[in-house]
Amino acid sequence: MKPNLLHTPLVYLKGVGPNRAETLKSELGLETYGDLLQFYPNRYLDKTQYYKISQLHNSGADVQIVGKIVHLKTVEQKRGKRLVATYIDETGQMELVWFRGHKWIKENIKMNTPYVVFGKVNRFGSTFSMPHPEMELLKDHQAGLKISMQPIYPSTEKLTNKGITNKVVSKMVQQLFMETKANFSETLSQGLLNELNLLPRPESLLNIHFPKSQDLLAKAQFRLKFEELFYVQLQLLSKKAVRKRKIKGMPFTAVGEKFNEFYANHLPFELTNAQKRVIKEIRNDMGSSAQMNRLLQGDVGSGKTIVALMCMLLAIDNSYQACLMAPTEILAQQHYNGLKELLHKTDIKIALLTGSTKKAERTFLHNQLENGNLNILVGTHAVLEDKVQFKNLGLAIIDEQHRFGVAQRSKLWQKNTIPPHILVMTATPIPRTLAMSLYGDLDISVIDELPPGRKPIKTVHRFDANRLKVFRFIKDEIEKGRQIYVVYPLIQESEALDYKDLMDGYESIAREFPSPKYQISIVHGQMKPQDKDYEMDRFVKGETQIMVATTVIEVGVNVPNASVMIIESAEKFGLSQLHQLRGRVGRGAEQSFCILMTSHKLSEDAKTRLETMCRTNDGFEIAEVDLKLRGPGDLMGTQQSGMLNLKIADIVKDNPILKLARYHAIQLLKNDPKLEQPDHHVIRNTYTQLVKGKGLWGYIS
Repeated sequence: MKPNLLHTPLVYLKGVGPNRAETLKSELGLETYGDLLQFYPNRYLDKTQYYKISQLHNSGADVQIVGKIVHLKTVEQKRGKRLVATYIDETGQMELVWFRGHKWIKENIKMNTPYVVFGKVNRFGSTFSMPHPEMELLKDHQAGLKISMQPIYPSTEKLTNKGITNKVVSKMVQQLFMETKANFSETLSQGLLNELNLLPRPESLLNIHFPKSQDLLAKAQFRLKFEELFYVQLQLLSKKAVRKRKIKGMPFTAVGEKFNEFYANHLPFELTNAQKRVIKEIRNDMGSSAQMNRLLQGDVGSGKTIVALMCMLLAIDNSYQACLMAPTEILAQQHYNGLKELLHKTDIKIALLTGSTKKAERTFLHNQLENGNLNILVGTHAVLEDKVQFKNLGLAIIDEQHRFGVAQRSKLWQKNTIPPHILVMTATPIPRTLAMSLYGDLDISVIDELPPGRKPIKTVHRFDANRLKVFRFIKDEIEKGRQIYVVYPLIQESEALDYKDLMDGYESIAREFPSPKYQISIVHGQMKPQDKDYEMDRFVKGETQIMVATTVIEVGVNVPNASVMIIESAEKFGLSQLHQLRGRVGRGAEQSFCILMTSHKLSEDAKTRLETMCRTNDGFEIAEVDLKLRGPGDLMGTQQSGMLNLKIADIVKDNPILKLARYHAIQLLKNDPKLEQPDHHVIRNTYTQLVKGKGLWGYIS
């Protein structure tokens, strides 16, 4: 037998053939024996129990009955005919019904002969019927392969139309087990199998497809989920270990004058315990000789910027420069203004570099960077340009990480001969489950408490019918000197429609809030960047009271005076986006409000999202609900979700197994980093196969 039999194309499996192989590839992505082996059922029909006709009670239940056909008739109906058989056992009678295939059934049915029938029963009055039952002669049923729990595989309409039914797929998998003799190599060490009492791999694969009992099915599922998550974690942790071993960093050994003086004399407020903990984690990282690669998560308004500044001061104390990169000019300008304000009583030199920076300023700035006179550079993508050279860049901070590609981030690495420490900040809380699976190769810090004195934003849901009351509320808030955001959804498939919705909304607001008493800004994706910035700037300066916008304001703008966020068609937004938008208000001392406007027609998911927003301000709780509603792939976008192309595990439902898998992967690498112990060779071989893209099923032993 070939050692790589599982890489054999499916066309060579008995009973498949070229046409079926092509359909399986186009519909399900199944190309090889190994793909079919890992094409797991998504549910099972329990065929361990036989019912009597007198025991039937519920319509819609799947049942299995032993009986005989005693009568067969054709019944005319409005469209076509149906074939009806009278089926009896010793306790009563019922009907078997077929709407097609009559000729074949009439020719092949054996009257008054024991049959086992299986299917869904329907009830009409006191009569039960079973449409298109699975049928097998009792003698064949007793002699055949005992499949007590029938696997039901994922399917598509095209597969069914081409005759690739569940029964056909099941037969293919049986054939696969016969051809391979189920000699599948083990992928886990004997130590792990013993410690966790796991089923051997061949037994797990057999029982995931054809379970002998409910208990063996549960054990097979646990074993295969653990194995899958274990290797995901092993990959992430190995990557992290290699990076820490190979990529040397600059050790920041001193906590010096700049840090201590700022902390003692210029810090405008007491740091929260979470901020102190995170700064300590980052200090430990930067104090080692390995390059730091840390993800800093914090909810909207949790104080990530002050943490970033304290870390930059550590770099300056160790004779290094620091830079902070933001995705938009407005956000970069805001960071710059905020940091400048915090540092104005110190001698630290800080500058801003964006696409709008004038040539003369740029030249001066480049010189200051290169001779080391400039300590901190804040900027946009402009920082990545080749001509931007630092004397000694020691720390690069990237804000809103999901806006920057990997290639852009790696450009920052090249700004010094020894790569600078990297701190990535995101205001999109990532559920711990997802963070462990996606960013397991980064160190993660979380600021999970808000600064004291912040008033929680009051969030309410209002229907379109309440719009006049909402307008009245806006007028009251403007009277108090507050500013208002009104945000419209952006659905990329229909930019023209989005624009129309936005303009219609703008016109109705302009009618309700006429100038000169009220001033309105409008911002949308079709505007030129300079026009957008001009409108944003007017709002920031308080020259306009209402900002009508699409989601371009999701990230960034800090207007402490804006106290009301109105989100139109809120049902069209995802949870994390709603939370990000809400975070644009609540930045000042006043009570802030978020009003979610919708029509009455709402899906169940939309109701859950709106209810969650009204119930909690906790970004991590919101992210957990979002993960359950949308799944990991949707949340992370294509780049990261590819890593989570799991065949059987679900990182939300199988969180306990994920934690167990991560724990054992950590222990393994701690005790045997190169997997050299004899018992770990099997793990090393499987891991090598995986890295080569050969798949988890490995090979036939």
